[in-house]
Amino acid sequence: MQPKVFISHATEDKERFVMDFAKCLRQQHGVDAWMDKWEMLPGDSLVDKIFEEGLKDASAVVVVLSRNSVDKPWVREELNAAVVKRLDTGSKLIPVVIDDCAVPEVLKSTLWERIDDLNSYQSSMDRIVAAIYGVNDKPPLGSSPSYIQSVVENIGGLNNLDSLVLKLACDQAVAQDSDFIDPHDVYCKDGEYVIPEMELRDSMEMLEQQYYISISHTLGDNLDSFFITIAGFDVYAQSYVPNYQGILSDVVSALVNKQLSNNDSIAQELQQPRLVVDHILDLLEHNGHLKQSKLLGGRQEIYRISPSLRRSLQN
Repeated sequence: MQPKVFISHATEDKERFVMDFAKCLRQQHGVDAWMDKWEMLPGDSLVDKIFEEGLKDASAVVVVLSRNSVDKPWVREELNAAVVKRLDTGSKLIPVVIDDCAVPEVLKSTLWERIDDLNSYQSSMDRIVAAIYGVNDKPPLGSSPSYIQSVVENIGGLNNLDSLVLKLACDQAVAQDSDFIDPHDVYCKDGEYVIPEMELRDSMEMLEQQYYISISHTLGDNLDSFFITIAGFDVYAQSYVPNYQGILSDVVSALVNKQLSNNDSIAQELQQPRLVVDHILDLLEHNGHLKQSKLLGGRQEIYRISPSLRRSLQN
């Protein structure tokens, strides 16, 4: 539907600007510009025509501000009505300034279009028409960065980027069967960081503050390697290891019921990555449920199981 626009102006500005402006809106841009000269016949009520037909039905009001119009009582009345209409219905109010004149107070917080040359104002016309139709030249949104798109869900209350940094590190840890992480192995591809380096450094510091990783701080500008902590792998596993709680229960059952006493035999029995089993054993030890010895080659021998762990299977 073509928009209807009321043009508020002073009579003195009709011939010098308003008539050509209104014709251009109608003929070149499909805007139903309402002008008293076109709409009113002898005997018509001035008040009814302007306020009940022109202003009432308009989707936008263009107020032409000039030295002639700013102090005109009728223009003031039309402007006040347009301001009320904008507040009540959200209609557009578009001031067009054609002279060096004082802008009314009610319009000082409104963006206006200034026309300096009344014989050449195509760029101003384009902006006015865009405002009437409610379009702008803002570029469309592109896709978010690929490293942000990689996030499936946030981890443990972390934001998207911190979640991704931890997830990629834990994925690498499972793949390499070690919780020691070299950032260049995880976050670089073809010699380039897949996450901007400054943001990566900030995320690593945030993860260390949350006790999810422990950074091996060294001198120099290179990214330092780090270890994934028990807490860090646990929040990752809660989100990304399928049936993590079930695996935890299976490890406890393997220890108590099947009396398996090392990480290799438990991982083989459950057909789970050894790092996942190692983490669960470390978590159980951290919570006081068992004692274990860590040997060369990554072997973990369990030598004491607490009564609380045995009783957990009875619940």
